[in-house]
Amino acid sequence: MSPFLAVTFFLLFCSAAAFNITKILNEHPDFSTFNSYLSQTHLADEINGRQTITVLAVDNGAMSALSGKAEEVIKRIMTVQIVLDYYDMEKLKKLSSNKSILLTTLFQSTGMATNQQGFINVTVSKSGGDIRLGSGVPGSGLTASFIKSVDAQPFNISVLQISNAVIPPGIENVTKNAPPPPPKKAHTPTKAPTPTKSRSPAKSPSPASSSPSPSADGPASDEAGSPSPSDVADSGWASAQITLGTCLGVVMGLVCMVAL
Repeated sequence: MSPFLAVTFFLLFCSAAAFNITKILNEHPDFSTFNSYLSQTHLADEINGRQTITVLAVDNGAMSALSGKAEEVIKRIMTVQIVLDYYDMEKLKKLSSNKSILLTTLFQSTGMATNQQGFINVTVSKSGGDIRLGSGVPGSGLTASFIKSVDAQPFNISVLQISNAVIPPGIENVTKNAPPPPPKKAHTPTKAPTPTKSRSPAKSPSPASSSPSPSADGPASDEAGSPSPSDVADSGWASAQITLGTCLGVVMGLVCMVAL
């Protein structure tokens, strides 16, 4: 294949795969309100940037259910009407009777969906093969039905009309989930420094504590009632004087007797 043919084939492929949801809906005035909401919420650009998408369009009369709501709430509801895969009427009708499937919507990718709010439940009824749909939230019921195919470019974009918008329970009050905080690092306690014991110098006994304190009257005795050394000396000297006097008296008496 020549380079010219290769480039031509690539351009034809890109032009065939490219689509513009705004231009598609501009050809159907019944969806002007739905188309306007896609532009206001910038969802039209996100749809056009996809390779495979299905838009569940709602006509102007049924869009009155969204009037008066905050713009952020309207955007959430609109993202539920955008399915992240290609589904046309033929593909959905191939579902067996009374079989349900869950379709993933753009709301699921926002990080705000909880309890299967980001899914649409599609069920083919046993009687007549009618295609019913509702929120994927358990117990919410089948609240809308498919009406017709508006446009299809297999297998890139499919626009299907439904009777009314699918509004999951609690979608008006959801908030974006915050990322979990980073795990805290385990704190290793630092070992407190061991206090050093200060060695106090040994107390030397004071002279006052080792010897009895002198009293005002003289040296204190070692025990109560024990005589002091001076008292003992005085009493010995007195005894010696008495003994000496007695001896002298006896000697003088003998001398007198001999003289006679």
